[in-house]
Amino acid sequence: MGTSITCPSCKHQFVMEDAFAADIEKEMRGKMESEWRRRLDALQAEKNTLLSEKNKMVQERQQIDMLRQQQEEEIARRVQAEKKTLHDTLSEDLRKTISADFDNQLALLREANEEQETKLKEARLQELEFLRKEQDLKNKEQELEIDLQKKLLEARSELSEKIRKEEAERNSLKETEHQMRLRELEKQLEDQRRLAEEMKRRAEQGSSQLHGEIQELVLEEMLRSTFPFDEVTPVGKGIRGADCIQLIRNSVGQECGRIIYESKRTKEFVRDWVEKLKADMRSQGVDVAILVTQTMPKDMERFGEKEGIWICTFAEVKALAHVLRDGIIKIAGSVRTQENKGDKMHMLYAYLTSSEFAEQWKAIREGFMAMKISIQRERDAMEKLWKAREKQLEKVLLNAAHIKGSIEGIAGSDSVDLKLLEDAADEILE
Repeated sequence: MGTSITCPSCKHQFVMEDAFAADIEKEMRGKMESEWRRRLDALQAEKNTLLSEKNKMVQERQQIDMLRQQQEEEIARRVQAEKKTLHDTLSEDLRKTISADFDNQLALLREANEEQETKLKEARLQELEFLRKEQDLKNKEQELEIDLQKKLLEARSELSEKIRKEEAERNSLKETEHQMRLRELEKQLEDQRRLAEEMKRRAEQGSSQLHGEIQELVLEEMLRSTFPFDEVTPVGKGIRGADCIQLIRNSVGQECGRIIYESKRTKEFVRDWVEKLKADMRSQGVDVAILVTQTMPKDMERFGEKEGIWICTFAEVKALAHVLRDGIIKIAGSVRTQENKGDKMHMLYAYLTSSEFAEQWKAIREGFMAMKISIQRERDAMEKLWKAREKQLEKVLLNAAHIKGSIEGIAGSDSVDLKLLEDAADEILE
């Protein structure tokens, strides 16, 4: 779970990690956009170069075909002309120069045929070279497309696996918290059920003594739950004294005083209870005594002090105990600060200048430094992990941009849907 922060002005709560993640995502998007623009420009320049070379080769091929056709037409024309000339010459001087003219014409024809064959071979070689280059270019484009598809699939599988693991961790954490909360509720319900059963069992017995014991148990349970750091000790049956004693401790565990409680659950108030509780207070050496009664004295409508004893009903005992306990703690603190004030100053000075304090402070400092180093290492590790993920993401998106550019260069921009991210990232790829 993230760290929740509340705005002091608008009281809006937000998660600190989400705010950092948004800033990091914004910064990464800016970096990726600039990198994509640079790579797309380079890819477009390379594409334009290849297209110009291809157009140049096509033009050369057309020129070679035209040249070959012209050469063939020229050879045919010259052959026809030579045939006509030879025929005319042979018709005039057939008998005189038949052997010499025939050899000359045959040599010319052979020379013309050899020249034609040479030019045809050169044209065929140029055409083969062009076809080879064109096939190499197609093979490179196919290999690039296959590699980009593989890398894109790998990146998608890694992202899917990461998202699945994070979702599983969050579900596991929620399930653990739910189980813990359920166990706490079950424990509270079981405690309440046991307490209710105990009270019901006691009430069914019907005697006034058991009714008083039930009130004593409830009083002890209330004191323990309200003041968990204090010690509530019941007084056993047959032992002279009050029903229970509350040993009061302050926030640092120091004993500050004691309060005794006497619980009565009868229809009539007996004045002897006050004298008995005063005797118990003196014998126990406690500071305050509280008499919890179902029926108040005739001269008291609500809780109050009577002859040095605090008298209240069960509904008022919790608030009264809070007030008296707070006063005892404050009085004990004032008395404790005045005890041996000069000796305490010397003892404090001696302790602060002793080797024991120096070693303890050294241990605290070493622990603090170890925690600081550990936090710095975790921070460095997370920075390294974020940087590696940023590079991986840039690599995936760059390859996606290459694929998109290659496919659009071959099939057009509207033939294939290659949306990988949201609209903002798709606009950058375009």
